[in-house]
Amino acid sequence: MKKLSILFLTYQGGMAGSTYSITYLAKGLADRGHHVVVGLREEMPIWNLIEHPQITRIPMRINGKFDFKNWRQIRDVVKAHNIQLINAQSSHDRYTSIFANWRYNLGVQIVHTRRQMPLSMGGMFQRYLYNRKTAGIVAVSRQVKDALVKTGFDQHHIKVIHNGTPKSKYDHIDLETVEALKKKFDIKPDDFVLGCVSRMKNQVQIFQALVKIKEPIKAIFCGIEANEEINAIMDTFPIPHQIFFEGKVDSKSILNYYKVFNAKILASTMEGLSQSLLEAMALETPVIATAYAGNLDLIEDGENGLLFNDQDIDKIAENILKIKHDNELRNKLVINGKQTALETFNIENTISNYEQYFSDLIREN
Repeated sequence: MKKLSILFLTYQGGMAGSTYSITYLAKGLADRGHHVVVGLREEMPIWNLIEHPQITRIPMRINGKFDFKNWRQIRDVVKAHNIQLINAQSSHDRYTSIFANWRYNLGVQIVHTRRQMPLSMGGMFQRYLYNRKTAGIVAVSRQVKDALVKTGFDQHHIKVIHNGTPKSKYDHIDLETVEALKKKFDIKPDDFVLGCVSRMKNQVQIFQALVKIKEPIKAIFCGIEANEEINAIMDTFPIPHQIFFEGKVDSKSILNYYKVFNAKILASTMEGLSQSLLEAMALETPVIATAYAGNLDLIEDGENGLLFNDQDIDKIAENILKIKHDNELRNKLVINGKQTALETFNIENTISNYEQYFSDLIREN
């Protein structure tokens, strides 16, 4: 395969799992001999995580879609590194790369990766840019593709490439930290610990489900703090469930939490394909998730996880209790979930699919 010269633009992202996964994609392509350049904010945590002997990091800033300084910076990077293809990770990345390509006649291929479900219909200008001014769109699940097509994007312009996770990510769980967490939350052998790792999405549904559960649950929420609505729901608990709010947890520490969870739950209709679900499954934590978006590509209900329809509070409660009481089911979900994460959704598959897709686009154009 001919070696590629690729510029990843990911400077609009934070430490969300989807952006974090770009570090593995970029490193994987670099390890395969491709020339990889990454443009991102130098103060971002992934600046250090993406350090690699064969990756060139370019500190970038943006002050909006029509930031001419950023256009010129993209121009300079493309010319200095003979870039053939730009993979833009956010809407700002897409706009600035498209405008720079047009303004300076750079002649590069632009691919936009769409990691979340579309939240709106968008406008004619946005659809024009997607359909006419990019070489293609990568959707991280079939459901993201279907949603884009429904909003007016050309289905033939969209390639589904699933997110992936690397086996090496899970080799260094800090057992001392895991034990410290068990002490922190006073976890007893008979406790059932429900975990949630997510910024604020639909966690209210989880609390509504806990109202219906009349046996003790210990729940740990990473990524959020209690708000007025959640506090009001907790006041109606039929028994005193133990609830802990951890707020923002450092990315280096979050994997340790999965090892104290008996089940991991995600109530969300936003994810294209959830990295936190992949992490839980890889670490042998059974998962419960909304039957929506990329969760449907990842989870087969009753085989490697449990699903519930959005707003089906009774089903959420039922699924929690199933994992709590059904040891045979829990063991099945653990075994199959780990296989799904580390084999079917292994990051090497993601890297290979991107590599082939990028190569095909450059060859065709």
